[in-house]
Amino acid sequence: MISVKRLNGEEIMVNPHLIETIEATPDTVITLINGKRLVVQDLIDDVVDRIIEYRKIVGKGSFTDQDGMP
Repeated sequence: MISVKRLNGEEIMVNPHLIETIEATPDTVITLINGKRLVVQDLIDDVVDRIIEYRKIVGKGSFTDQDGMP
C-alpha cells in the first residue's frame, strides 16, 4: 500500500495495483479500476515514486528457497 493525502489533509492508504490512471487537473486525481476517483494533495511524480518503491519491495519477496530460487 502507498500513502497519499486527500485535499483535507487526511492520510489514506491506496493499493497501487488498483490504480488505473493518475492525472493532474491541476489537482492530482487517482482513478481506480473500479471507477472511484481520489483527489489528493500529492504531486503525480511523488505518487509514481511511491508506486515504484512499493513494487521494488514487493518484487524482492516474490521468490523464496521453496521456489528453488536464491
